Amino acid sequence: MTVMTTTRRDYLEQITNAPSIEELWSLHCAKMADYGFDRLLYGFTRYRTNTSLGDPEDFVILTNHSTAYTDVFMGKGLYFHAPMVKWALSNEGACSWRVAAEMMTTGTLTESERKVLEFNRSMNVTAGYAISFKSISPRTKGAIALTGKPGMTQDDVDAIWEEYGRDIVIFNNVAHLKILTLPYSGPARELTKRQREALQWVGDGKTTQDIALLMGLTAATVEKHLRLARENLNVETTAQAVLKAAFLNQMFVIEA
Repeated sequence: MTVMTTTRRDYLEQITNAPSIEELWSLHCAKMADYGFDRLLYGFTRYRTNTSLGDPEDFVILTNHSTAYTDVFMGKGLYFHAPMVKWALSNEGACSWRVAAEMMTTGTLTESERKVLEFNRSMNVTAGYAISFKSISPRTKGAIALTGKPGMTQDDVDAIWEEYGRDIVIFNNVAHLKILTLPYSGPARELTKRQREALQWVGDGKTTQDIALLMGLTAATVEKHLRLARENLNVETTAQAVLKAAFLNQMFVIEA
């Protein structure tokens, strides 16, 4: 198998300089396909609790799986019962999907977990690896699922990992860290320039009257921009809007 269409240095240079999540994701998918992983599913949340991963609309989700897969796995909540997702929430590092297959063989899966694996099998998502990224807060968690190309067995995937696993983990760690620095809008989360500017001034400690003067608007218009920003970000207060916009890297963004 030919792995390197670009050198490690070329790839790392390209991905660390990527100006957008879309460009980064395209580069990363191509690099992982070089290793035999043609379908990826990345997820990150900042709103994890002991009983929830937060509102799915607040997740950062990146994938090149078909909508036929994601509409069920994500849209119908199967991810919450996926054995490898559960592993990722309690661990850090990389893990072969062989673990899930062994659980199926030994009958130690719950009914919900078994249904997830049966669905994955029906979609030819059967061999791969999971990488769970190191978290610095109990409320954050990021992970990625790397699915082997159709026809590959778990033995095939494990053999690739034996030879290239360290490189693959490093590349995914770098991609993850870069993703956390780039603006992400998600579904209906994109702020307008005016909404973002108003929130930025709030973040700088300015009052509505201050912001109106700085932006050359009336106080009522500033309030309108802040209200629309709250609605767009699905929060109740302007302080929450500032925090969420910062989490999504939509504050103090350099215009393209």
